[in-house]
Amino acid sequence: MNVSDLLTEAYDRLPDLVRAAVDGLSPEQLRHQPGPGANSIGWLVWHLTRVQDHHIADLLDADQVWVSGDWAGRFGLAASPDDTGYGHSAAEVAAVRPESAQALIDYYEAVAARTGSLLAGLGPADLDRVVDEAWDPPVTLGVRLVSIAEDDLQHVGQAAYVRGLIEAG
Repeated sequence: MNVSDLLTEAYDRLPDLVRAAVDGLSPEQLRHQPGPGANSIGWLVWHLTRVQDHHIADLLDADQVWVSGDWAGRFGLAASPDDTGYGHSAAEVAAVRPESAQALIDYYEAVAARTGSLLAGLGPADLDRVVDEAWDPPVTLGVRLVSIAEDDLQHVGQAAYVRGLIEAG
């Protein structure tokens, strides 16, 4: 298996996990916070998608999917390319209000399609390219792609857990 196929295999698992976490939930269920200041399913899936969108756009030197259409409006937010959810207060978490589960699925699928185009054809040497010199050691493309996948997998797992709490009553 080559590098491109391996990364594609990992990232191609995420759309089904996102769908399983949100499909069939009402807007109220998507906004449900299981405790004071806790993250809702809607916020978790929005955040993991925003992080992937932000980082992949940076790697492609392109605009984010988030600012290319009415995505922000479907979440009750402004189309700020800098707002990925990092450091959100409880009030900011509660302000992420997806209009539906489909809004989360559609946004994630749009971002995943762009990610897939980046992954297609990557070779081993591509992974060593430095993409962020602000860290010590500098971050390579390979490290960044693993970091995005790891962050997404953690958050989609958290969303699935919150869904289980909702369904358990």
